[in-house]
Order: sequence, then C-alpha cells, then structure tokens
Amino acid sequence: MGVKVKGIKQSQRRLNTIVSNIQERKVIRALQSAMIIGSSQAAIYTPIDTSYLLNSQFREIVVNGARITGRVGYSASYAAYVHDPANPQNFRRATAQKEFLTKGFEETQSLITRTIAKEMSL
Repeated sequence: MGVKVKGIKQSQRRLNTIVSNIQERKVIRALQSAMIIGSSQAAIYTPIDTSYLLNSQFREIVVNGARITGRVGYSASYAAYVHDPANPQNFRRATAQKEFLTKGFEETQSLITRTIAKEMSL
C-alpha cells in the first residue's frame, strides 16, 4: 500500500530559494558592516583641508553572479595623490596620515574578522 505525495520538488525548490536568499542577505550585511568599520577608521586618518576629500568617501556593493564585492573609495580627483606616500605633504589635522584608506582597514582587520563571523553565524 503506497501513498503518493505531491509537491515535494516544488517544496524543495522553494526551500532552496529561501535559504539562498537568507545567505545573500547575510553576506551583504556582513560586507556592509566590514566596510563601515574600515571606512570609519580611514575617515579618522583622512587629511582635512576643505573636507571635500572626506565627504567624497563612498561605499558600494557589486553583485556579479555568485561573487559579491564591496568597494570603499574617494571620488575626489586628487584622492590618489594625497593617498600616495611618494608625494610628501604636511597635513593640518593631527591624525592625518598617508595611505589613510589602507591603514584604516589594516588597523581594524581583527574587528572586521569578528564582525563578519558574527554576522554570518546569526
């Protein structure tokens, strides 16, 4: 005596869709948190003259198939010049440093790692 059950494949597809949607949200949330932490530290090291450079900071997340990429940068045209350690400059701000974006992320690496692990485990 056998019983036929209908809709198992449809249920599996819906479950897979729900799981992948939750995973994508977690990845994006973790990536956004990591970028906020690193860019906040970089903002402390960013030189300020007219605040244009600091205000030009941006964050973006790009989804390309299965690859999700986060990017933090500065849209000011002179940001690369100020960031480059080969160009000596004197800064007015006491916390300003060369390679401010790189150093901001390097110094917060352990916090970023913990935050990503926490976001992905929830």
